[in-house]
Amino acid sequence: MRTDHRADPAAPAADAPGQGATAVAHPNIALIKYWGKRDERLMIPYADSLSVTLDIFPTTTTVRPDPGAAADSVTLDGRPAQGEVRRRVVGFLDLLRKRSGRSEPAVVDTRNSVPTGAGLASSASGFAALALAGAAAYGLDLDRTVLSRLARRGSASASRSLFGGFAVCHAGRGIGTAADFGSYAEPVPDADLDPALVIAVVDAGAKTVSSRDAMRRTVETSPLYRAWAASCTADLTEIRAALRQGDLPAVGEIAERNALGMHATMLAARPAVRYFSPATMAVLDGVLRLRADGVPAYATMDAGPNVKVLCHPADADRVAEAVRQAAPGCSVFTARPGPGARLTTEAER
Repeated sequence: MRTDHRADPAAPAADAPGQGATAVAHPNIALIKYWGKRDERLMIPYADSLSVTLDIFPTTTTVRPDPGAAADSVTLDGRPAQGEVRRRVVGFLDLLRKRSGRSEPAVVDTRNSVPTGAGLASSASGFAALALAGAAAYGLDLDRTVLSRLARRGSASASRSLFGGFAVCHAGRGIGTAADFGSYAEPVPDADLDPALVIAVVDAGAKTVSSRDAMRRTVETSPLYRAWAASCTADLTEIRAALRQGDLPAVGEIAERNALGMHATMLAARPAVRYFSPATMAVLDGVLRLRADGVPAYATMDAGPNVKVLCHPADADRVAEAVRQAAPGCSVFTARPGPGARLTTEAER
């Protein structure tokens, strides 16, 4: 088992004062989902969740306070951010300014190496990088627990991308300040598993229904939602035990049933939210064939049509080939557990 991603190293120094700060964060894939928020203002999830941070598809974000600017400037992948994306980033900057007691607008430049909005957790890496870079740029000295609470305000899954390897996000209890304080992420230090995740990108386009809208519709209208959310508590307990034992088949079975249950709640929403495509179904059938052939491979999916397959690293090439045969033309990537978010210096860029 590799151990290099089990704990986050001390962050290097940020850029020189006045030049802002840059952070790199990686997406994570939830093995136990939270899907749904009980407080959308504070971004408090209904259920605890557990994920694994990947070693591919990083987001790099630079935040530079600009006292001479009239308003925030936000660019995403080289283009000015518009609409909801800009609104969310500016809202997050307002949180940083309120906490730091500063008022300068900021210049924000974010670059993704993952297709944005395609169900591959670009919001997780994006807001984790924004939280870390923004806190440094505005002079906030925050530990990782506080940073995870802050990142959650941008995207609940972002709280987990601050940590490497496996991480759990607590949903917290109560309302208001109590809920905010109790909802944070932390690493899972006793996880004794180093899997591969084969990622099948069957459609890299933006989703027809955003995660936020799909969550809201599912929570409000799906008759299956409450039962699934309650089942997540048992799933989390069981998967943590399986991680401690290094039992990949058990981890995979729990993750797969949790993900399929989440999508079932969406299909039962009114109107239904359906992210599955014919290629999605073909990949899921391919995973079943792999298991029938004795290969321990297990599927999970977030919001979107793309499939992630959990397997042993030694089986990753075979799984990747099976995925390509099941869905010709799809893009296939293989990931391993990756590092937590970190600040970078100019010399590293």
